[in-house]
Amino acid sequence: MKLIIDADGCPVTKIAINIALKYNLKILVVSDTSHFFQFEHSNISYIIADKGIDSSDFLILNKANQNDVIITQDYALASMCLSKKCFVINQNGYLYTNENIDELLLRRHIGKKLRKAGKNDFKIKKRTKLQDEIFTKNFEYFLKSIL
Repeated sequence: MKLIIDADGCPVTKIAINIALKYNLKILVVSDTSHFFQFEHSNISYIIADKGIDSSDFLILNKANQNDVIITQDYALASMCLSKKCFVINQNGYLYTNENIDELLLRRHIGKKLRKAGKNDFKIKKRTKLQDEIFTKNFEYFLKSIL
């Protein structure tokens, strides 16, 4: 079992690494050329994917094995990782499952159609300390439950 972090735009990379190291997990951090992370530890590996649509996602999918833990906010990647029997969690500590992924993918599809039609009026809110605390609590609880 290893932890794979989809580090492109992931606000909890450092938090996840620190927690995973407490459990002595191997960690793979994947990002494209526009992101850079540097943690010195023998359990951490880095892969820089080519810049381009889904390049990091396909790399993660190729490196993922059954029972690996994946952190991503990408529903499509989550769905593909679930099909490989991985555990998938997002940056807010929400666990993706076979029971909820279809609804999430449908919501994404509807949202994309609305944005194309000019109906998007939501603004991305700045991440809060509370969100980081919730992720920390949920991720730690999740790891304890599967280890």
